[in-house]
Amino acid sequence: MEDTYNNRTSLVKGAKDMVKEAKRHAAKKVNKVVDHATDEYSSHRNYSRFQDEDEDEDIYPQQDGEGYQDNEEGSSDATEGHDDDDEIYEGEYQGIPSAGDRKHIEGQVALGQPMSDATRDRKVLEEERQADEEELAQQYELIIQECGHGRFQWQLFLVLGLALMSDGVEVFVVGFVLPSAETDMCVPDSSSGWLGSIVYLGMMLGAFFWGGMSDKVGRKQCLLICMSTNGFFAFLSSFVQGYGFFLLCRLIAGFGIGGAVPIVFSFFAEVLSREKRGEHLSWLCMFWMIGEIYASAMAWAIIPHYGWSFSMGSAYQFHSWRVFVVVCALPCVCAVVALTFMPESPRFYLEVGKHDEAWMILKQIHDTNMRARGQPEKVFTVNRIKIPKQLDELVEMQSESGNRVSKFFFRIKAEIHGIYLNLMKCFNYPMRENMMRLMTVWLTLSFGYYGLSVWFPDVIKHLQADEYASKVKTHINESTEDFTFNFTLENQIHKNGLFINDRFINMKLKSVTFVDSTFRNCYFEDVSSVGSFFRNCTFIDVFFFNTDIDDSKLIDGTEVINSTFSHNKTGCQMTFDDDYSAYWVYFINFLGTLAVLPGNIVSALLMDKIGRLSMLGGSMILSGISCFFLWFGTSESMMIFMLCLYNGLSISAWNSLDVVTTESFPTVWRGTGFGFCNALCKLAAVMGNLIFGSLVGITNAIPILMASSVLVGGGLVGLRLPDTRANVLM
Repeated sequence: MEDTYNNRTSLVKGAKDMVKEAKRHAAKKVNKVVDHATDEYSSHRNYSRFQDEDEDEDIYPQQDGEGYQDNEEGSSDATEGHDDDDEIYEGEYQGIPSAGDRKHIEGQVALGQPMSDATRDRKVLEEERQADEEELAQQYELIIQECGHGRFQWQLFLVLGLALMSDGVEVFVVGFVLPSAETDMCVPDSSSGWLGSIVYLGMMLGAFFWGGMSDKVGRKQCLLICMSTNGFFAFLSSFVQGYGFFLLCRLIAGFGIGGAVPIVFSFFAEVLSREKRGEHLSWLCMFWMIGEIYASAMAWAIIPHYGWSFSMGSAYQFHSWRVFVVVCALPCVCAVVALTFMPESPRFYLEVGKHDEAWMILKQIHDTNMRARGQPEKVFTVNRIKIPKQLDELVEMQSESGNRVSKFFFRIKAEIHGIYLNLMKCFNYPMRENMMRLMTVWLTLSFGYYGLSVWFPDVIKHLQADEYASKVKTHINESTEDFTFNFTLENQIHKNGLFINDRFINMKLKSVTFVDSTFRNCYFEDVSSVGSFFRNCTFIDVFFFNTDIDDSKLIDGTEVINSTFSHNKTGCQMTFDDDYSAYWVYFINFLGTLAVLPGNIVSALLMDKIGRLSMLGGSMILSGISCFFLWFGTSESMMIFMLCLYNGLSISAWNSLDVVTTESFPTVWRGTGFGFCNALCKLAAVMGNLIFGSLVGITNAIPILMASSVLVGGGLVGLRLPDTRANVLM
């Protein structure tokens, strides 16, 4: 009986000892995992400053009575001979190095069990995440330096450059196709100008939405979606015939391409080290101007060629401007294809807690660059990367019984609300003051630049129109009978004319106006009238066959008596034959875009030498001064020279502003902040189009003074922005 009691007592004592030993090892395991990873990581690179300096093993205080002493009397046969270092616990990660775990010295509610985040104050958690992000920023900078700058960055540079080029093309394709599209689709004057505004409106919404979404679902995925949207609807818009449907397609295409600028710069900046960032982001800016040059060159080469078209009956017309739209969609298609072969931003993965995915991409960057350098044997020594604390977001859940459409719109609503919350963080202290200055610079630079880009071509057209009108020939009280007109009449005015038994066959009327004239027993066949009108004329017993003369040409009280219209041409007729002014306008735009290349090269080489702010403020002020001298342009050649000078000076401001904006926001809402600023850019473009466009032909003083003043004022504000040259990407 006594032996049975002693055996039971020994068994209970051994069980208690096993429990105590297990608890002791659980308490020590929290430190040992971190210390082991720290020692292994520090053997290659000195990242020890990112670790907590508390190296005490016994972080749990001993308590009276039931302490956790390691004494021989408390040991049993069950725990005798146990080696701490030989133990591998179930669930321990043995593959890719796991993310560093913070030591939670405070707030332990049980041995080895940290306090749940749900029971802690939200502000404390956000402060911990902020500290983690600062720590990650420093460590990530060292990792990118170890990966080096080489083949991978240049591959991504070309791919993202195509996407940025597509944005530049989209901005300028609107202005190039606007006159031709509105003429081809018979758009009345009351509806003209909507095309330019609707595209900028779509780009404004797209910049804010896609920029914000890139902070939530990833840079690559959002860029793929927005570029695919733009490419599809831009291609579709070249085939639609109705003006309303054409506007809808360009609106959606603009919404897609709107996300390109904020995502591209955020993406590329996150794989660049601090000393390379300013220069290479400036080189990337050059692709936007390459897109502008591409659009100008294609417009000059394609649109004036009326022969590059075909028709299917009289209802479907595919003119040269539609060919131009198709060609301008090609950079977007190439960007989508190339982007599928590139990885996601590793910095984004770290921000959302995906350590393994980020580590694999960083290793890919390192190995790609090392192989290109002829050092394939060099090993990626990073074992552990800091992960910021992941905060749970309160999300309203949709009922499972809802249909797919309602769930889709509910998801969109939730995402927009999340983007809005991120945007509000950009206006919190200490970002509020800098955010207001950035907004001011974006608005002023965009208003002046886009306003002048609309105003200047129209001024050139007005100068050409005035010169053309000065050469008009006027015929008064002429009378012809039994005469055949089978040649082109151009730039003429016929007043009080009388045409009896005349035949107008296979001819063109270009800018010809008949005023108070009478046509009796005349015959019109295969007549095209471009910019020609019949004002207060009378048609008696006249037969029209296959002409484009309709009610839109017969104006100001024109009477048609006992006359017949047969097989009239439908739609508005357009032609560039012998229209050298069209070539000249596109050629001027092409020269203006070529002028930005020297400015781009200079800004890229000097960005890190003279500083972002000096280049931003100085470029805007000099651009405003050069714009002021447009007031003294009395000839077409003088205006063209001043345009080239203005473009060459302003490009440095754009490059500097893109770099400063990228470096001003932390990674977690960089896309949101940049997207909002870029949305303001498009809003200013719409305002510039409306205000400057309404002043064309009225006065030159107001647009010039307005553009000069806003550019100089914006440049002075830009000089007050904080210098971001020494910043690491937080």
